[in-house]
Amino acid sequence: MTTAAERPARPDGTTVAAVVAALTQRFGNRLVTSKAVREQHGHTLTWIPNQPPDAVVFPESSEEVAEIVRICAAHRMPVIPFGTGTSLEGHVNAPYGGVSIDMSRMKRIIAVHAEDLDCTVEAGVTRKELNEHLRDQGLFFPIDPGADASLGGMAATRASGTNAVRYGTMKDNVLALKVVTPAGEIVKTSTRARKTSAGYDLTRLFVGSEGTLGVITELTLRLAGIPEAMSAGVCPFPSVKAACDAVIATIQMGLPVARIELLDEVMIRGVNLHAKLGLPETPMLFVEFHGTEASVKEQAERFGEIAAEFGGGDFQWATQPEDRSRLWQARHDAYWAALALRPGARSVATDVCVPISRLAECVDETKRDIEASGLIAPIAGHVGDGNFHCQPLLDLDNREEVERVKGFIDRLVRRAISMGGTCTGEHGVGQKKIAYLLDEHGAPAISLMHTLKAALDPLKIMNPGKLLPPLP
Repeated sequence: MTTAAERPARPDGTTVAAVVAALTQRFGNRLVTSKAVREQHGHTLTWIPNQPPDAVVFPESSEEVAEIVRICAAHRMPVIPFGTGTSLEGHVNAPYGGVSIDMSRMKRIIAVHAEDLDCTVEAGVTRKELNEHLRDQGLFFPIDPGADASLGGMAATRASGTNAVRYGTMKDNVLALKVVTPAGEIVKTSTRARKTSAGYDLTRLFVGSEGTLGVITELTLRLAGIPEAMSAGVCPFPSVKAACDAVIATIQMGLPVARIELLDEVMIRGVNLHAKLGLPETPMLFVEFHGTEASVKEQAERFGEIAAEFGGGDFQWATQPEDRSRLWQARHDAYWAALALRPGARSVATDVCVPISRLAECVDETKRDIEASGLIAPIAGHVGDGNFHCQPLLDLDNREEVERVKGFIDRLVRRAISMGGTCTGEHGVGQKKIAYLLDEHGAPAISLMHTLKAALDPLKIMNPGKLLPPLP
């Protein structure tokens, strides 16, 4: 994926031994080299081969992360930041060896400023842990990828989720970061102010950098008030195109929907098997509205009118918290639900995002491609912002089937890019999407990315083998 000139050298045994000895002296039993732990810190959730690091270390502060990075930099040892390991494109693999920095002991919620609707947390805090802490204050953090990911990892991959259509993605909800640079310095990227014109936007530089420019150790995040009323429901449609057309009309009319999710009939079958929902096996939109009692009622009625124009109907509404939770938990568990469609198969979860006006066309073409390819590949998506996921199921021992899946994913990504979209709306680039960045961004942009990388990480130690394609 990279040329020899751009590829970092894998540390030899002497270097690994020296780094392990230095880290052991400083961190004791918080430095682990057992095979099982190392493999847990390589990639495990997809078909990408597991590439474990040489060691795993568990820091407890930004200062300790800086110490680790300085020790690794002195020996040109790769550094791989690790949150909860839920990313899907190989972000935490260690293709050149190195040290995995596991942030799971950095769990402090440093401050909550309820009056300003923001908080500051350490990178190892997960989204569910933060929301549990905030609940009594009438606040929540709205970004919700399906997994209970760490907030540091969510920022590093520019994560999104079902609430993105109303509340935005991580790039919209991170006010400031504390980052350890490849030189082992601790940098604060901004302040708690809601806007600033002072200097380069360093926060946005690190959000989405996938650990290739530094290690995120603290985050200052926007919060939202828990709405007075919420109403969720499911609506069946005769086809995925009809469902997507209803989404497009909803967004273009400015209806302030909080969540609007597509599950095709294949994914509905998996969700029924996994969560026992008993839904009709037809394309469905899962929707949710936030606001006052009156506004939620009005929004739901207006959406019902729009859905009816495209053949949707027979809404099932859930207004009680436990019913809404069951509904959205089923949506969040779609990755695992899909596995029930082919027991024993492996999953390859991938995503693309297109302009909302091209959504119906892109999903419809993708459905036809799945059928022509003879694959089981359920679709689910955050379609309110044009982002959808496809999850082919395959037998990794069947070489012909593997090649069919590779071909399908390649066509899916190139289809999205040709429609003015992106190779990934929220999963990130990692190892597997590198090949598409040049087509998406163009040579001048890729060259600029390399310039930034070289300036910040001249030793090439920060999460090497990820994100950046070779120079054209």
